[in-house]
Amino acid sequence: MKYRVDCDPFPVLLIDLDDGESIMCQRGGMSWMSTNLRLQTTTGGFDKAISKMLTRESMFQNIYTSVGGSGEIAFGTTQPGMILPIQISATNSIVAQKSSYMASELGVELSLFFQKRIRAGFFGGEGFIMQKFTGHGMLFIEIDGSVVEYTLAQGESKLVNTGSLAAMEASCSISIESVKGIGNKLFSGEGFFHTRVSGPGKIWLQTMPINVLARAISAHSVGTN
Repeated sequence: MKYRVDCDPFPVLLIDLDDGESIMCQRGGMSWMSTNLRLQTTTGGFDKAISKMLTRESMFQNIYTSVGGSGEIAFGTTQPGMILPIQISATNSIVAQKSSYMASELGVELSLFFQKRIRAGFFGGEGFIMQKFTGHGMLFIEIDGSVVEYTLAQGESKLVNTGSLAAMEASCSISIESVKGIGNKLFSGEGFFHTRVSGPGKIWLQTMPINVLARAISAHSVGTN
């Protein structure tokens, strides 16, 4: 399998499959493809179907296989942003925001990730449930806006605004800190809580969380009416 990402700032993921190779994606994710690709729709089992539903993914996934030669398939984004390719392995599992999954090789497994601290789950911006990707193979996720990558050392942390954490290596941890001062809470526009992400491991921060974009569009619409 070979892949490339083209057409920024509205990117498309283009994947070249050899004869017999397959790629898995979310339901309705295919934009265009070669005529020799064959489709199989699956839930992957009841447990996986429930996991996907709780993370706002479709209960169904599509598997496309190239038959009788090589073929190409394309996946477009669902909002302005970036496509982030990550190699998943036994030593590299990823935790990502809900609805970030785009496509993956068949060896990548999606499961629920529950925050160990309930407070972090409810106030950290991504809710109590996130997605965890394990196994082996290439994973492609959607990022809102652009992405900035940091590698945090053991004990090193960053304070992140709500919704800006797109993904992190599973070795990282999350906690929630209250914004100090009632005036800061009420008038700073930064909300009541910040998310502290601690290393060791990589984190990926997104510059335009979809909820921020939605508020901006809503405010513009109200202002022009």
